[in-house]
Amino acid sequence: MKNEHLPELPLASFQVITDTHVRDDADHIHNRHLEQALADIATFSQGSSGIMHVGDVTDRGLPGEYRELERILKQHAENLPDIRYTVGNHDIGAIVFQDPPLPLMAMTSAEVAELLEQDKHVEPTITQTRAESAALVEQLSRGLYTVPAHVSSEGKPVPSEIEPITIAELWHRRLSDFEVTTGMKRSYHDHWINGYHYIFLGTEQPHPKDCELSAEQLVWLELTLSEHAMPDHPIFLFLHQPLMNTVAGSMKEQGWYGVNQDAELKAVLTQYPQAILFTGHTHWQLEAQRTMYDGEGHMPTMFNASSVGYLWTDQDEHLEGSEGLHVEIYKDRVVVKGRNFVTGEWIEGAEFTVHYPVLD
Repeated sequence: MKNEHLPELPLASFQVITDTHVRDDADHIHNRHLEQALADIATFSQGSSGIMHVGDVTDRGLPGEYRELERILKQHAENLPDIRYTVGNHDIGAIVFQDPPLPLMAMTSAEVAELLEQDKHVEPTITQTRAESAALVEQLSRGLYTVPAHVSSEGKPVPSEIEPITIAELWHRRLSDFEVTTGMKRSYHDHWINGYHYIFLGTEQPHPKDCELSAEQLVWLELTLSEHAMPDHPIFLFLHQPLMNTVAGSMKEQGWYGVNQDAELKAVLTQYPQAILFTGHTHWQLEAQRTMYDGEGHMPTMFNASSVGYLWTDQDEHLEGSEGLHVEIYKDRVVVKGRNFVTGEWIEGAEFTVHYPVLD
């Protein structure tokens, strides 16, 4: 006789983490938080389709940080499902975030190579005050990539062979380092896992903060979303930066949205309300308002995935902590639950359900 009291088991499940910000110091709080998160995920991820990382894997994209990431992953590999990665601005951006920030676009190709190959701290050839450096960070963050050529002490241009690195050179180098460690190929990719489609989007320029999507990527996304798409079957997307006025931290006044093709991406996504988009970047805690954006009847559902490294609050304040999401797929719904990786507990009030089929 069928037991009516047996709990319904999910058809599939996966975990979402983001903003681990691994540093080159094994005892750094970010690294310890990642170790705690992976150990905790191992306790409830049996049969998981994978861990989906939504970017800012490292804090600066430096060799020592990638080595630390590999050390941590190796330590937990036997107990975890596969991890797939999204590029984040800290991984591949034009700035090494430190005090003061180090703008790579003000360095020569040789200086960038030395920094990224030998893990040595290299100062830019251009001597800058902190205010000047901050101004350049702001300029780069607004997409103004033109950096003056190096000049001599007499104010004369120096030979072209020691001019600042080009955007294309920097992008190739940063993305290549990311790909070697994570195993991902290019900044956008997709995977069919246990009958469900997982699509990863990502910037195609080394922007310090925002995401730059090419026209080719947007066309690719339209084609990829259409593969076996059905209104009663969820499609899962991952992008580091959230779209404006969607999830926590992305309100226009908060400033942590960051897709330069915001309108164009939204236009594509409106065709697939059954999709669910997970984003990071904001670090907003899961207990904040708007962890889930319901699509307002014309967009996919979207989730802020919080942060493993450290948290941020609606009061615009830093908060020590480490969180992520656990996703369960059922025949008629997707359930998303928030997890506190420090305490190893589910977060009260951070459980959400998306019902299927989703209709236009």
